[in-house]
Amino acid sequence: MAEITEGLKEAFLLLVTFDRDLIDITLRSLQVSLSATVIASLFALPLGTWLAIRRFRFRRLTIAALNALMGLPPVVVGLVVYLMLSRSGPFGVLGLLFTPTAMIVAQVIIITPLIASITHQYMRDLWAEYHDLLISLNTSPRQRIATLLWDGRRALLTAALAGFGRAIGEVGAIIIVGGNIDHATRVLTTAIALETGKGDFALAMGLGFVLIGLALFVNISIHWLTRTEKEGRW
Repeated sequence: MAEITEGLKEAFLLLVTFDRDLIDITLRSLQVSLSATVIASLFALPLGTWLAIRRFRFRRLTIAALNALMGLPPVVVGLVVYLMLSRSGPFGVLGLLFTPTAMIVAQVIIITPLIASITHQYMRDLWAEYHDLLISLNTSPRQRIATLLWDGRRALLTAALAGFGRAIGEVGAIIIVGGNIDHATRVLTTAIALETGKGDFALAMGLGFVLIGLALFVNISIHWLTRTEKEGRW
């Protein structure tokens, strides 16, 4: 119990004094996860909307596969990305392994199905409301997607935040492709695992507080956006 209390005191001191390692790791985590969220959203938001408005053969199978990919094991993603980016892999010449870019690639693969699935679920209901109007205006599929994306932007931000929350807490894939290199690829989750193993509970708990704070921010933001969206719809 004394070790926990002492660790809490030291962690609080690291936070209030803006410890250099703490800030460096936190900023790198935000850089990687925010980049992954933006890139994934560029693909996932239009994809989810397109699945909501288009009818084609194997559509249900495609949606089922998308939902199944939400549960894709991160370590498997990390392994696949590692093999693709290794020297013997097809993209080894790029030299991206053990860099933040490789971590971003892994996170994009992990969170894209999540964002696309949430987008599809919301856009399916929104499309039911807009269907007759947009059909009567003889709009093109691209115009329909653009209209739904704009009118549903608040809910789509919720989907993106959910993806960010998944990305910022990821450890399995990024430790495989990033290598947890100090001042290069070390992020919050991998640093917590490392410092705990080393017995440096103060820094580990300080990093944990930052990670919890980010998770709370994401969840509060999602709750607020969802409530505001419901009030606006009523």
